[in-house]
Amino acid sequence: MMYHAMSTEPHDLSSPVEAKENNRTPHPLYEIIQFALIALLIVLPVRWFIAQPFIVSGASMEDTFHSGEYLIVDQLSYHLGEPEAGDVIIFRYPRNPSTFFIKRIIGVPGDTVSIEGNVVTISNDTYPDGYVLDEPYIADMAPNTFLTETLGEREYFVMGDNRDKSSDSRVWGVLQRENIIGRAYLRLFPFDEIDVMPGDKERTGTAVSNET
Repeated sequence: MMYHAMSTEPHDLSSPVEAKENNRTPHPLYEIIQFALIALLIVLPVRWFIAQPFIVSGASMEDTFHSGEYLIVDQLSYHLGEPEAGDVIIFRYPRNPSTFFIKRIIGVPGDTVSIEGNVVTISNDTYPDGYVLDEPYIADMAPNTFLTETLGEREYFVMGDNRDKSSDSRVWGVLQRENIIGRAYLRLFPFDEIDVMPGDKERTGTAVSNET
């Protein structure tokens, strides 16, 4: 009778074919797709919620901004707080939401904006008699506008700094809050004009006296 000796050493259960498959280099296309997905997961939230680039087009904001200037738009601030008077903002044009405009906020919710010729007056709960805006940033404004607009909740009155070449709230009405994308945060080009918060001005004015 013959006996076979049994080994007590553990068996290697992996075959040469299996070992070759486990060490296989990933296909280059797989790595490209993986990189693209990771990039999208990083870039898209930044573009949607934090910041995005914007190129100025047109003369409506001269001399504060000129056509061709490259801006970074801050979107995060308006997720945390509300736009303020004097902010330079980027928004979707109400009559064509696929088009983006850049303008300055003149009036905010609760304000009454009155334009007499080329004089802009703001009245609200704090200044019931109103005050005339000081606007050193204006390039040109012909004395041909006469209107009064009271702003409700989530309504803003915007105008370009180059008033005579600007399509703004004087033409198409108030701007709704949901159309606002963000504010001009950084000017990157031209290089000799690099600036943080370019164009932002605190809204100031001269109080209207009610004395007779």
